[in-house]
Amino acid sequence: MPHLTPHLLRTALGTLVVAAALGVGGCTSADRDAAGPTAGATASPSPTDDTSDEATGTPAPTGDAAPRPFGAITPDTIRSAPNTLVFDGGLAVEPNSLAARAADRLTADGDADAARAAELIAERPVALWLGDGHDDAALVDEITDYLVAAEIQDATPVFVTYAIPDRDCGNYSAGGLAADDYPAWNQLVADTLRGHRAVVIVEPDSLGMLTRCPDLAEERLPLIRESVTAFSDAGVPAYLDGGNSNWVPAREMAERLEQAGIERARGFYTNVASFYPVDDERAYAERVSELTDDSRYVIDVSRNGQGWRGTWCNPEGAGLGQDPHVTGGSKGLDAFLWVKTPGISDGTCNGGPPAGEWWASFAEGLVERRSD
Repeated sequence: MPHLTPHLLRTALGTLVVAAALGVGGCTSADRDAAGPTAGATASPSPTDDTSDEATGTPAPTGDAAPRPFGAITPDTIRSAPNTLVFDGGLAVEPNSLAARAADRLTADGDADAARAAELIAERPVALWLGDGHDDAALVDEITDYLVAAEIQDATPVFVTYAIPDRDCGNYSAGGLAADDYPAWNQLVADTLRGHRAVVIVEPDSLGMLTRCPDLAEERLPLIRESVTAFSDAGVPAYLDGGNSNWVPAREMAERLEQAGIERARGFYTNVASFYPVDDERAYAERVSELTDDSRYVIDVSRNGQGWRGTWCNPEGAGLGQDPHVTGGSKGLDAFLWVKTPGISDGTCNGGPPAGEWWASFAEGLVERRSD
């Protein structure tokens, strides 16, 4: 087999997917810089103990690596495969992440302290958010660039879909595609990931927010169910929104997950963009898992190093959580992830810039107060 450079891999992948998508019309995706999640939970403070599980490390780049053979994860094994296969090779690091670009910009501006904070975040695996700001070709390019980088690292990239209609219930990250356009957009994402190591975090807040916007359920739940089917058919493990330990009661969340098609997903995630400590999240997630036929789960630990700080939106005193890693697979836990990008704003609250923009001083604070 000839040596495949990243450029050749990217060209081949992009050509195949765009060709396959010629019949998929009209969908767009958002600029991931423009919006981030808001995880709308408010509750009393929780303890700040973070617990970890035995990790399998994230490898350094080792040269070109072939895509995972299609069929390594199948619709029949998505729920039962070991987490070390779901996150084959550990977690990939995105070379062109928001944090990496912020570090370059801050270095050029001569802001050494802010640049160092951004660099520390950029060195760690953070999920890549896919929204509704690109055309189809640009969406395929963005996904393919990260797939190629992950293949070179011999690791698994984590993606986040964030384009559901009526996203964020009109809050700071409002937006999303029209309901008629969303299935084709999601199918393009699934088709691009098909045959490659990849994990998808499906639409943060989409199920938790139904408490605030219950009228969306009739349209939203079938859309998410269709999304899960697309990812499952493509052999892509997907995790659905499980809220967090201080938002929707476990039994109610389990019912929403069942309506959203969790039986075909890998499982669910908790604490995305929020700040609750691991002990609280694991106890809650284990209860939801029991109620959903032992679904697996992941926890976002990107900003929970100092626990709950009284608000979900740019709280003072927050710190980075433990480094993201694939766990030893105990109970239902698959991985601790950084799903939310640490350092971007939750919205124009507590002095922050618009949602999704890099906030250098906030990033510095997160790094200074990171958990050990």
